[in-house]
Amino acid sequence: MKLVVGSDHAAYELKEAIKEKLISEGHEVIDVGCDSTESVDYPKYGHAVGRAVASGEAERGIAVCGSGIGISIACNKVPGIRAALCTSVEMAEMCRRHNNANVVCMGARMISQELAFDIIDTWMTTDFEGGKHLRRINEIEDLDF
Repeated sequence: MKLVVGSDHAAYELKEAIKEKLISEGHEVIDVGCDSTESVDYPKYGHAVGRAVASGEAERGIAVCGSGIGISIACNKVPGIRAALCTSVEMAEMCRRHNNANVVCMGARMISQELAFDIIDTWMTTDFEGGKHLRRINEIEDLDF
């Protein structure tokens, strides 16, 4: 799968670990930054992840910041993006099954690297159920402008 990853400085180390994991599993990874632990603003990187997915440059995206909240808001500003902040494996499963989330967001200061990896594994292997959930996603997309 072709994935895009992005983070702010607070999650730089987690992003690098995620990138290494994905590459070792044979995925193609686009890294939109940031490139160090030097302070940066998360909206730039969340928006870059969202744009890469919305444009089709990447199939899905992974965005991380300190809490996961800000970067998920930034991702969701891009029309067509359904970014879900996940703090558990169960949330990762449900955001795929019911919301067809195309970006998963996490907080490096909120969860362990091991849990982040478990969230990603679940998010990547869970299918969208469709049906009534597709109708609801279409309603959400009708709100894009």
